[in-house]
Parts: sequence; structure tokens; C-alpha cells
Amino acid sequence: MAKYVYRFSEGDKDQKDLLGGKGANLAEMTKIGLPVPPGFTITTEACRAYMRDGQVPPELRVEVTMAMREIEDTIGRRHGDFHEPLLVSVRSGAKFSMPGMMETVLNVGLNDASVKGLAEFSGDERFAWDSYRRLIQMFGKTVLEIDGERFASALEAKKKEVGAATDVDLTAEDLKDLVESFKQIVREESGREFPQHPREQLDMAIEAVFGSWNTERARLYRRRERIPNDLGTAVNVVTMVFGNLGETSGTGVAFTRDPSTGHSGVYGDYLPNAQGEDVVAGIRNTLTLAELEGLDPKSYAELMQAMRRLETHYRDLCDIEFTIERGKLWLLQTRVGKRTAGAAFRVATQLVDENLITMDEAISRVSGAQLTQLLFPQFDGEADRKLLTRAMAASPGAAVGEIVLDNAQALTRTQAGANVILVRRETNPDDLQGMIVAAGVLTSRGGKTSHAAVVARGMGTTAVVGAEEIDVDVVAQEVRVAGQVLHPGDVIALDGTTGEVFLGEVPVVDSPVMRYIAEGLDAGLAASEDDATRELVLAVDRILTHADSVRRMQVRANADTAEDGRRARERGAQGVGLCRTEHQFLGERRTYIEHLVLAEGGEAREAALAELLPLQRKDFVDLLEAMDGLPTTIRLIDPPLHEFLPDLTELAVKVAVAKEQGKVEERDVKLLAAVQRMHEQNPMLGLRGVRLGLKVPGLFALQIRAIAEATVELRRAGKDPRPEIMVPLVGSVRELQIVREEAEGILAEVGAAAGTTLDVPIGCMIELPRAALTAHRIAEEADFFSFGTNDLTQTTWGFSRDDVEGAFFADYLENGVLTISPFETLDGDGVGALVRAGVEGGRSTKPHLHMGVCGEHGGDPESIHFFHNAGLDYVSCSPFRVPIARLEAGRAAVMAGEDTTA
Repeated sequence: MAKYVYRFSEGDKDQKDLLGGKGANLAEMTKIGLPVPPGFTITTEACRAYMRDGQVPPELRVEVTMAMREIEDTIGRRHGDFHEPLLVSVRSGAKFSMPGMMETVLNVGLNDASVKGLAEFSGDERFAWDSYRRLIQMFGKTVLEIDGERFASALEAKKKEVGAATDVDLTAEDLKDLVESFKQIVREESGREFPQHPREQLDMAIEAVFGSWNTERARLYRRRERIPNDLGTAVNVVTMVFGNLGETSGTGVAFTRDPSTGHSGVYGDYLPNAQGEDVVAGIRNTLTLAELEGLDPKSYAELMQAMRRLETHYRDLCDIEFTIERGKLWLLQTRVGKRTAGAAFRVATQLVDENLITMDEAISRVSGAQLTQLLFPQFDGEADRKLLTRAMAASPGAAVGEIVLDNAQALTRTQAGANVILVRRETNPDDLQGMIVAAGVLTSRGGKTSHAAVVARGMGTTAVVGAEEIDVDVVAQEVRVAGQVLHPGDVIALDGTTGEVFLGEVPVVDSPVMRYIAEGLDAGLAASEDDATRELVLAVDRILTHADSVRRMQVRANADTAEDGRRARERGAQGVGLCRTEHQFLGERRTYIEHLVLAEGGEAREAALAELLPLQRKDFVDLLEAMDGLPTTIRLIDPPLHEFLPDLTELAVKVAVAKEQGKVEERDVKLLAAVQRMHEQNPMLGLRGVRLGLKVPGLFALQIRAIAEATVELRRAGKDPRPEIMVPLVGSVRELQIVREEAEGILAEVGAAAGTTLDVPIGCMIELPRAALTAHRIAEEADFFSFGTNDLTQTTWGFSRDDVEGAFFADYLENGVLTISPFETLDGDGVGALVRAGVEGGRSTKPHLHMGVCGEHGGDPESIHFFHNAGLDYVSCSPFRVPIARLEAGRAAVMAGEDTTA
């Protein structure tokens, strides 16, 4: 029989699958002797059983009773006792951190009788009634699914009635009135009385936390963070300790290092006389931990000791929630803290320098997605800017957009193509939709550990919080700041690095990290305006240099022009993995393709090809010169010819109108006939790639000759061109054999005429399921394979990317058929199985067959790890993503457990 309940003394930090992140870490803190209130964790297995059966497992009630009695014996108080009540919190805790997405209920066990006992026991009547109103408010919203605005409005009305500026200004009598108001809301909205039995409260709260796993905002967050829907959440039941017992009590959140910059020091927020979620909710602006030292030196010293101990134990930046109850420190949670991209790189290298982690571990602590954020442009410090206010820099970046005040505005304006800045008093989990689409988030309340700050950092969204000078009036649809009144649609700019907010557009420049990537370390350091930025550039350099030293896979770039090649080479590309030659036939050159299509007879066709040869040769000379000394894979023309010809409908209308007017041009009529002849219902699966080369005599030969002649020209100039010829859309070994025979003949002819040998590798793309499954045969004629995972995804799934992404992908993501577009991250189960089959088949024929990937998956971090494990030799991606691929290839080697010291 499954065990559903684990005491904190029974688990550890490695049991996150079973106990969730919060439960596993509570168990770990208990294990190492830190002050954790007694409690227990209900496992994720219980949640999955609840989701499967629609009810709580019957055994769970028994296990909860046994665990609760152990807590009662430890504490010496009974749950819900009328005189000295034991109260508990019921909190969610999934394997992966989902800040603010699921539910918490505090003070479970209070009722009309025990609230009086709590007042007597604590000696503080106001505290007891404040705790009771919080229970009814949380229970009503979370368990009974009552709109939280009803409670919030009643609270605001009471404060206004008695002239209270904040919650803590309400008296015990005020709070008694509020409790009655809240109970009336429960009656009106739920049709029942607020439950008085402590165990009923507990059971209903546990079930509500299970249910919160599938709330819309939780599902939305999981889709964005790509967290599986079937994991479920654990539930943590913890003895309540109270931060709202007067000025010697409080609650806070602390980080062992600054999560925004990575700097060592004392970082966090503290609220005196506050409970639970108050800090994260951002409803009151907080004190710093330095101010806590002045209020309570003893608790501060204990907290500092606990923070150091946790960082040493976890060997990473830790995020800690704590409560001080009348001078006694309690730790309620710890986890490896979310941090900005810059902080991630700084912290990783700091921990190396402190001898807490190795360089291999350092590159596993950062990600390609974080490096991408550091490459984004930043505001030009020399430009004219109008400062509106300066507040807390919560998540770095440069964001410019229209003001929006709620989710609906954010979605409407982004769907219209606008960039938006979500401006709120404070955010809460219901604002997640708006936060996801916004370029930046600005709040007038909250600190670095508020909901807005934590979620924005996790998503890599620019955020400025705690801008107290800003008055956000949602009802009037106004934002008042610095004597100005702004409205939705007005443009502002946020600097998430400095905390500055500007009016209007602000120009951007390359970031120092981008300057480092493109121009070298000296340029990156020269572009850094302060020590913190120089420290960041140096950290990125150390980690990227180490990734280059340990990675097994090479990184090439997809480059169609010499300029693309130079840009890729600057960013560290080790060659070109894909030159799409069809891009060289666009624009003014389309007329040459028309000549080829209209050619009647061999002589006319040869003349048309002769027009193209010098143009193609010049293209290849330029590209091969830019990539001198590096392998350059040139794909022969791939798309169907009609893509280079006029649109069928437009041309048909043009000819029809010309006929009507008696001004028909014979060339247009011929062209229309050719376009009609070549038009296909599904060109993606039609006459393209190798089929086109076999169907149109001389087309592939032209390109091969241009490659050969470009190679000869560069060799004569003392260069070292290294072209590779790649045949697209091969499905049969015979197709490749025919092209190879023609190519070898042309290479031999051009080489003999130049007095040299042209030993150019000839390979093919594996982008059809049949090619992957018959790779052992195709390898007989191939010098290399390159997996074209874009088309392999289309042909495996049976849909065209251009058609389906706007048609039904949103529905598929919503319904959980897909968790992410398979064109963004490789479908490991389906398409990945074909890649593995292709690798195994090809190497069964030629054990050392060189293999890579040239689809855009080659720059996707998760896909790169798959390709490493599949045994590919290189990935190829767009020039911008080359640094990301270099980092992820190094991370893949380290995380696969390979020996990186060789």
C-alpha cells in the first residue's frame, strides 16, 4: 500500500519527485538541524491519485490523523483546542518552483471558540482576530472559490471607515467586525456557513491545494515553463508560527546573494507584525534585512548563520522564507533561488572562486536562455531621456512599450502587434497572462521578493518594482507620476538594471556582452560602464571559454552570404553547416530562373544556365573566402521552382486583363503556362530538392561547377577553401548515387583543367523518415549526413509549419497535445527516434561517418542536449545563436557525465 504522508524527519532534498521542492527542502533543513516548525508532507502520489480518481485516497485521512497527533504530542497543544489551539498552514509544493501559482491556507484550525483561546494564549486579542480573518479570507478564496476581490474590498472599506492607513492599524474590534463581514460573504457566495470543525477545514484545504494544480493560471505557467502536467503537487502541513504577534514578530524573505546582480551580501525583505504571504504579495513596502538587524539583533544573527549554512550545504544561491515569532527565528522554506541572467553567471564564477563548485559545475549552473538575455540590446546612456522615477531594479533588461493596466489590455494590444508594459499597484498570480506577453512589468508596491519581481526574474522579463511615486488608478485608467498623468497607450521605457523609468522611446545599443561576443574581451570590457558590468563580461568569458574546452560537438552556422559567414565567425562558429543556395536566386535574379523555366530545348537551357554560372561562382567565392580554412556545407537548391516564379493567381489575372485589352505579351503567356505546369497542391512534398536536380538537366551541375571553380580561384589566391556539397531531400540511395556520379565528374574535370585535385566531400540531408530508416544504405554513397530537422519534423508529424502554427497549435498547446512547438524544440519521442535511427544506421555502414544537424533546432538549448546524446558531431544554427550553442554543447558534455579533463 502506498505511503502518502512523510514527516519532515523522514525525507531529504533528493526526494523532490515524491515530496515536491518545498517538502524535500523542509525535510533537508530539519535533517541538518535548522529551526523548522514540526510538520509533514503529503506526497505527489496522493495528488496524482486525486487527479485520477476524483477523490482523496481513503488511506490518506488515516495517515494525516497519525501525523497530526505526532505534531500535537511534540508541541503539547491540540489542533483547534479551545484554550491553547495548535494551528497549521496548508501549502502547495510541486517538484519545480511555481511562485504564486498555487494555493496556501494559513491558520487552519481557528473557529469561533478557538479564536478566543488563541487571544488568551497569546495575550493579544488583536492578533487572534487578525489570524481568524486571514483564515476566512484565504479559505474562502482558495477552498470555496469565492472571488478574492470581495474580501479585499471589504477590508479596504473597513480601513476607510475607521481611518486606518494599513492593515496593522485595525484594532481588535475592527477585526471582529471584519470577521463577521467575511463570514457573511462566505454565506452569500457559497451558500454555507464557514466550517467550524478544525479537521473539516484541514481536509478541505488539502483537497483544495490538490485542485489548485489544475487552475488556469497554474496550467498557463506550466506551459510557459514547460513543466509536465502530470507531476502533481505535494501538500505541506506545517505548525503555524506567527509573525503578526506585534513588533517583536514579523515575516520575511532572504537571499544569500542578490538575485538581481549576484553580488554577495545581505539581501531580502522584512515586514514587522505581518504574516505569511504579506511580503510576497507586495501589499506593504518592506524593510531591508539591514533594518531588521537594528530591530532584532539576535534573530538577525541567527538568520545570517542559517543563510551561510544553507548556501554552503546547497552550494548555491538560496532563497529563504522565515518568520520571527516574539524574537524566535523559524525557517519556513528554502530553495535554490531564481535569479537574473547576469546574476547566474556572476554567482557561478564566484562559487568557483570560493572553491564551492568546479568549473564544470559552473557551466551547468547557467543556460543558453540566460546567455540570450545578456545579448539583448540595452538603453543608450548617451541619449536624451526624460526620467519619470527611479525604483527597485528587480529584473534587468531594456523594455519599451505602451502602458497597459490589466491582462485584457495586454493581450489585446500585443495581438495588435504592440509592445506593452504592464503597470500595476502590485501583481498577483492572476496577472500571469499579462506578464507573459508584456515586454516589462512596473509596480508601485513590493520589493525584490514580491510576486512581480520573482516571476519576472524567472521568465527573464524586465521589471521595476516598488515605485512609490507612481499612483496606479485602474478605475480612472490613469497612472500619475512626477506631476504627469499617463494613460493606457502612452509609451514608457523601463531599465531593469538601474530601476529607472523613462517617458517615451529610448534608443538602444549593443550590450557589453554582445560586444564581447562579436569583438572580443577587450571590446566587451571597454563597453562596460561600471565594475559590475565588467565583472559580468569576465564571468561570461570564463564560462564560455570553459564550455568550448569541454564540449565534444562543434558549432557551425547557417549562413547564406559572406556577411552571414563573417558574423558567425565573429561569434565563434567553426564553419558553415548550411548555405541555402536558393536564397541566392531571389530578388533581381528571379528573372534568370524564369529564363531557365521558359527555355525550349537544350541550347536555350544551356544559355540560361550560362547566365547563372558567374553569379553563383561569385557567391561561393565570397562565402568560402569569409570562411577560409573552415568547412562550408553548401546545400544544392531545395525549394520547388515555382517559388522563384510569379504568383499563379496574379500572373493569370495579368494575362487575362492583357488579353481583354489586346496587349498580350507572348512571354507572359509562356510564363503562365510554365507556372501552371509546375504548380503543385502540396509543394513541400512535391518537385523539390534532389527530385528537382534530377528533373531539370544541368541545374545541379551548374551549382557544382560554380563550387568547383570558386574553390580553384581561391586556392590560386593562396586561400584554403573547404566546401562540402550537400544534396537535399534524399529518400533513396539511388538518388544520391546519381548526383554523386555527376558531381565527381564535374569536380574531376574542373580540377584537371586547373592542374589540381578537388577532393570535396559529398553528403546529403536526412530530412525524410525513409532516409532515416534506410540510412545504412544511403551511407554507402555519403561522406556525411546533416539532419534537416525542420523538414523531418514536418514529414514525421504530417503537417506544414507555415500552415499549422497559426491554425491549431494554440489549441494543441492548450489541450496538452503539445507542450511546445516541435519546430522550436525537437520532438524527442518521434522525430528524435528517427534521428537516432539515422545515426545508428549510418554508422553501422561507416563507423566514422561525420554527422550534424542544420535545422534551427541546432540552436535550441534542449535540442542540443539531445543531439549530443545521439552522437552527432556538430550542430549548425543562425549566427546569433552560435554563442548559445557553444555554451549548451559544453553543458551537454558535462551533464552527460563525460570526462572533461582529457
